Amino acid sequence: MDHTRTNTLGRLILLCLLIFASITMAGAQDAAKPQTETKAAPSASGVRGALWSDIPQRIDIDARYLFYLHGRIIENQGVKAVSPRFGAYEYETILQTFVDNGFIVISEPRPNGTDVQQYAAKVVRQIYSLLEAGVAPQKITVVGASKGGSIAAATSAQLRNRDVTFVLLAACGNSHLYGNILSVWDYRDDTGAATCKRSFAQAAGVNRHKEVEVRLGLGHGILYRPLKEWVDLVIEWANQK
Repeated sequence: MDHTRTNTLGRLILLCLLIFASITMAGAQDAAKPQTETKAAPSASGVRGALWSDIPQRIDIDARYLFYLHGRIIENQGVKAVSPRFGAYEYETILQTFVDNGFIVISEPRPNGTDVQQYAAKVVRQIYSLLEAGVAPQKITVVGASKGGSIAAATSAQLRNRDVTFVLLAACGNSHLYGNILSVWDYRDDTGAATCKRSFAQAAGVNRHKEVEVRLGLGHGILYRPLKEWVDLVIEWANQK
């Protein structure tokens, strides 16, 4: 009887040891598995598409940066601005379009009555921050629409860097441009937007340059939505090496 109890106790102890070993091995295997990353606020490190209102604290020097400078109507009405002539200014959708195409987008609604030259100086300081961190100038693009285009042109003139890229949407007139300049406007724009040919001819600091007159017939309204006809041009221009 004692011998039988001893054998039974031994088997129970062995079974417990096996169960313990199995649990320990399973825990070790789970610990070895890569943990799922929890994405919190967008970070420049390791993220190619993100939206910021200012330069991120952690700068990814391999990312492509795009400043978007909106039209005057956002200053007057805010991010949900609506023009009686052109409809809603899809500011947030425009930003998201560039984020979806892999850019770290830097943009903010400007206060009403923003001074062009003063705000351009702010953008210049932001660009210097990127350059000083090691971002190549070819990976920085400034896109300006209407009044934002005037700010982009002023930024170009103040920065004086031949390798930073600029896109002027329905805005030209600065003859002191520097950098790689793309000008886009609709042939029916009657708000003062015109060709950049004279500026290109007079500007000694212009590197690559191109002008595209789109023929959608929407006039100044092309700026209000992320239309493929101008968005694709911007993305192609910004991604050129």
